Amino acid sequence: MGLEDKIREKRATVGVIGLGYVGLPLSVEIARAGFQVVGFETDPERIEKINAGRSYITDVLSETIENLVAHGTLKATGDMTGLKGIDVKVICVPTPLNDNREPELTYVKEAADNVAKSIAPGEMIVLESTTYPGTTEEILQPRLESTGLKAGNDFYLAFSPERVDPGNKRFSIKNTPKVVGGITKQCTKTASLFYRQFVKQVIPVSSTRVAEMTKLLENIYRAVNIALVNELTLLCDRMGIDVWEVIDAASTKPFGFTKFTPGPGIGGHCIPLDPFYLAWKAREYDFNTKFIELAGEINQQMPYFVVAKISEALNSRCKSLKDSRVLVLGVTYKKDVPDIRMSPALKVIRLLQARGADVSYHDPFVVTISSDLAEMNSIEITEEVLSRADCTVITTDHSSYDWDWIVANSRLIVDTKNATRHVKDGSEKIVRL
Repeated sequence: MGLEDKIREKRATVGVIGLGYVGLPLSVEIARAGFQVVGFETDPERIEKINAGRSYITDVLSETIENLVAHGTLKATGDMTGLKGIDVKVICVPTPLNDNREPELTYVKEAADNVAKSIAPGEMIVLESTTYPGTTEEILQPRLESTGLKAGNDFYLAFSPERVDPGNKRFSIKNTPKVVGGITKQCTKTASLFYRQFVKQVIPVSSTRVAEMTKLLENIYRAVNIALVNELTLLCDRMGIDVWEVIDAASTKPFGFTKFTPGPGIGGHCIPLDPFYLAWKAREYDFNTKFIELAGEINQQMPYFVVAKISEALNSRCKSLKDSRVLVLGVTYKKDVPDIRMSPALKVIRLLQARGADVSYHDPFVVTISSDLAEMNSIEITEEVLSRADCTVITTDHSSYDWDWIVANSRLIVDTKNATRHVKDGSEKIVRL
């Protein structure tokens, strides 16, 4: 029986390498479609939790995992030799930047090498990790073909960029269109067939490079537009114009305008990194992505602007930043998710500490963080805690926060998310970006 027949009949076994914010939801969706799924993970704690039917990601219910594990359609392991005999292998590992802002593909290479040790004719390998155009052909393909097997002839090879949006209640893997590009037309066709088993709409493209570039465009589009509104925020601050009012007014235009809002910076795994991924690859072609790199630099400056606003706000109350008690509300990179990857709130905390402020934080999703000085624990917010703080800084606008109560009990607030816009009383205490 060929791979396509196995896929149609749900007899193909699937291995997902990497069970983080991309790999775990993907594994669950594939298993719910009726496939036998094995998740490969290096973190023993994650493996233990999955096999015990417990989730560590808010978008995936423990009840769902428990049910899949009980029915034998999902399990996790750290034994990479278990990849042998798996029909479809999907790589969902991190792709960070190194200290020089260059792509760090160690995890992708390790995954490819593990797959190469187990690969057999007729199998399919798909990379989902965000990366630069050419990675599938230049990194995966040579490693897999070192076995003597040839991509497109002996096995299928494709790239399909992840489009996971943590915390998004409207769009999931199932109803988010899936872009798929293979090394050959047949690779694209087979990979598309696979994804159609659990995704409503699949978008085939002509190559892996097109699929890889598609992912970068999606995230760079957001990074550039966020940078634009952040830069306008800096200008409006100089000019004494309320940027939030400007954005609301511009948003009334029913065409030609998409609303983006400023903030303390950008976080998560993709948007802060992807401009630099493309910039690095572009240099190979003697091309400088000045516009894109500038956007990344503007966004990285926002935490410094926030700290300057805090210092100015305290100065207006005859207080210096040094030795002031500053309470930071929200340290995740977006609201209502327990994810602190590249969170600008962490940068704000480090800068405040470096300037001598006495910093504490609260976040309903994050119990502990590590700062440059020491490990910090989330504190309970009470009327006393709020009233004792010289300044309360809103860096993440979690839905659970009662903004009226927070404003009523705070002395001074620096609001980087416009979270307090509907608070009726206490506007004299609030400083917005």
